[in-house]
Amino acid sequence: MIRLDFPKQGGLIPVVVQDADDGTVLMLAYMNELAFRRTVETRRATYWSRSRNELWVKGESSGHTQEVAEILIDCDDDTVLLKVRQTGGAACHEGYRSCFFRRVETDATVVIGARIFDPKEVYKK
Repeated sequence: MIRLDFPKQGGLIPVVVQDADDGTVLMLAYMNELAFRRTVETRRATYWSRSRNELWVKGESSGHTQEVAEILIDCDDDTVLLKVRQTGGAACHEGYRSCFFRRVETDATVVIGARIFDPKEVYKK
């Protein structure tokens, strides 16, 4: 079994998520050991939700899933890079392709991405 250094950062490791085809950075998430094992076994991106304090399979609510094409581990065994194939076009819960849809310009941010879906419609509760 692969041994990642989960204890180093309190049980969670950061996960950089990148589009497997064009290299766009889609998001940053976190995994605990169970989320990592499930991702390796199922090849569906599974994370640990810090806000909900539970496992989170990307796309369960929105349908915008991530099929894992490749899993890379950094030199310190404490960060993961997932290369994924994003379904539905959007990785961001705000409806954008990437969570990095704003650019800093002096003292403000400017939206540089196009919204793919309306979160109010997708996440009806």
